[in-house]
Amino acid sequence: MTTYPRPGARPLLADMVRDGLRREVITGVYEPGTRLPNEGELAREFAVSRATVREAVRGLVEEGYLARRQGSGTFVTARPLLRNSLDRNFSYTAYLESTGVRAGRRILSVRTVKASEAVADQLGISPGQPVVELRRVRTAGDRSAVFSIDHIPADIVHEERDREALEGSIYALLADRGHPVSHGEAVVAPASADADLATVLEVSPGTLLQHLQQVDVDPTGRHVLYSLEWHVPDVIELRVYRRGPGTAEGDGRS
Repeated sequence: MTTYPRPGARPLLADMVRDGLRREVITGVYEPGTRLPNEGELAREFAVSRATVREAVRGLVEEGYLARRQGSGTFVTARPLLRNSLDRNFSYTAYLESTGVRAGRRILSVRTVKASEAVADQLGISPGQPVVELRRVRTAGDRSAVFSIDHIPADIVHEERDREALEGSIYALLADRGHPVSHGEAVVAPASADADLATVLEVSPGTLLQHLQQVDVDPTGRHVLYSLEWHVPDVIELRVYRRGPGTAEGDGRS
């Protein structure tokens, strides 16, 4: 599994090569259907080993930007503007910046509210406890890509004190507050844009979206972030790289 470096961490060579290749694919250096140069050529281009190139290419295959054809090589696939695999947690800010696509965000509101039963259940707190609610739209280039509603316990962040930091990466903010995210648990479902979502995401009512509900957990097991997200799939497509084949535990199949 490939990973994006933690905020402030030094990127691995394979991450840097993968990001560089992804930028070249997204910006059209390699068009859909184009055969990628071989490992030796790419190793010379990026001044790294073939093993590093191999790892970087594997990551882009998992993301869906590239496809291997037995005996023919590795080719660029047809694609939406951006893709990201759900087999890893990631910062949208870091991800968009790594692609070379201009990342932007519109903060719609930041406020402290009482946790509803649903939010309290997801964060493992009592209903009515204060949480900071952040509503924002992430953009890729000139297009709205993701609308999100994030909830963070108010003892971790403060609406006023952290307002400027909340405009950046929430993962970086949580790490700075001593709650780095170790993993997330997500559920994905299709959704149709109602009038409000259509307005926020600048799409037509009825547009099909990818809806993500996620809880992020710190190393102690505390639930530190509960997010609801709506993705515009022709801007940023969520994918799952499935390894296998395998068998369901106890199903008796081989």
